[in-house]
Amino acid sequence: MLPILGLIFLAYPFISHFNWMPERLLTRPYTVSDIFGQMYLKTEGLYSSAIGASVTFIFLFILFGAFLAKSGMGKLFNDLAMALAGHKQGGPAKVAVISSGFMGSINGTAVANVVGTGSFTIPLMKKIGYHKNFAGAVEASASVGGQILPPVMGASAFIMAETTGVSYGTIALAATLPALLYYLGVMAQVHFRAGKDNLKGVPKADLPRVKEVLKERGHLLIPIVALVFFLFQSIPVSYAAVYTIVLTVIVAAFRKSTRMGIREILDALADGARQSLSVMAACAVVGIIIGVVSLTSFGTVMTSSIMSIGAGSLFLTLFFTMLASMILGMGLPSIPAYIITATMAAPALAHFDIPTLVAHMFVFYFGLFANITPPVALAAFAGAGIAGGDPMRTGFQALKLSLAGFIVPFLFVYNPAMLMIDTTNVAVNAREFAFPAWTTIVSITVTSVIGILALGAAVEGYFKTGLNWFWRIFMGVGALMMIIPETYTDIAGTIMVVIAVAVNVLQARKQKSTPSGLSSA
Repeated sequence: MLPILGLIFLAYPFISHFNWMPERLLTRPYTVSDIFGQMYLKTEGLYSSAIGASVTFIFLFILFGAFLAKSGMGKLFNDLAMALAGHKQGGPAKVAVISSGFMGSINGTAVANVVGTGSFTIPLMKKIGYHKNFAGAVEASASVGGQILPPVMGASAFIMAETTGVSYGTIALAATLPALLYYLGVMAQVHFRAGKDNLKGVPKADLPRVKEVLKERGHLLIPIVALVFFLFQSIPVSYAAVYTIVLTVIVAAFRKSTRMGIREILDALADGARQSLSVMAACAVVGIIIGVVSLTSFGTVMTSSIMSIGAGSLFLTLFFTMLASMILGMGLPSIPAYIITATMAAPALAHFDIPTLVAHMFVFYFGLFANITPPVALAAFAGAGIAGGDPMRTGFQALKLSLAGFIVPFLFVYNPAMLMIDTTNVAVNAREFAFPAWTTIVSITVTSVIGILALGAAVEGYFKTGLNWFWRIFMGVGALMMIIPETYTDIAGTIMVVIAVAVNVLQARKQKSTPSGLSSA
């Protein structure tokens, strides 16, 4: 998809002056010298910030992920997740959500994470009874979510800091609550599906113990903690990455089971180089697109088109910006997806005085979710390949699992306090924000958590027992009202959710007290 898009953009300045072009796309004629000079001799073409970032620190973080993988970090996350959640109802799926989320934050691409962790989690989910399409979708949704999960966010946080001028610490803090709400939504659907299908967890006797896991591999967490410390100390990103890679090798040597010899170090270097090639190539093509946007008026055309279709409505503008971001993000790793959406889609939101950080976070989410949105849902297709499921059905199931992720960005645009920032009386392009009142944060968090749990139950049609269509819709509407950050909607939504939950709990107790095969009358 990206090479085709790159070719289309490269061809555009050659033909943009012809009369048969739509009026909005007409430009002055450009010579070959103009076009290739823009691509090769300026900083807004092949040598744009996209390729610059890929060779300075994106490569280093991909390399860091390769070293962590060689040291056994994947096994640590899997074993730790198994110890904590494996025995729960639907345990293996919850293990996939936890382990894939943590690994996905470090790994720069969702597809690579699906392939890496899915080879362990997907067969385990199928073994206890999850449908193959659902198993592949869980892994895809969890892996994509890792790209929005601090501290690393698939290295996108560093690009965002460079693009917006907002500090890394502010971005990491802003991304925390939305990411946790996303994972809560995925986990809720996994839990309620397990209850609906009566899927049990893995017997405790077959699971590792938390104490044993931490004793054996817990030291591998030191490099991640150190990385966060380095970044919050404002050490340059590339330096922090190099320091952490060296620290990973040193820390891994603490135990024989994690120690890396010369062979493992060379393999990690080779793996990191291979994994970075696709990201660097994508960044180079994105550079071409940025060059064309800068040379022509295409960026302005896209912004004005979104504004025109939105007809002055913030919600409609957000909706069409979402669609544009998902189309632009099709088939792209998270970093190129963010760069291209930030360049072409985010400017449309500036007309509504939405702070730059909020606008960039909005387009970042939806550019990323193209990986689980058919027809080009590469992460979901990778999960389907491992699970042996249908790619399109797996994609739509992943879309369903990620429903909270499609709602949360709209919420933090309307109430930026969800991003832990107080935007009252600040400029649109502000780089520093005050911390909102704790009461505001607590209120948003509590109502959003309850609302997302209720939404998961409504989507799956199960709480303590099955929900018919009336109660699913009733609970779903109540859940959405609770998630919307307004006092009157919170009150109305809470009442609706409480009623739906109370009725369902009473139905479950009634079914439990009724002997099997007998009428409850």
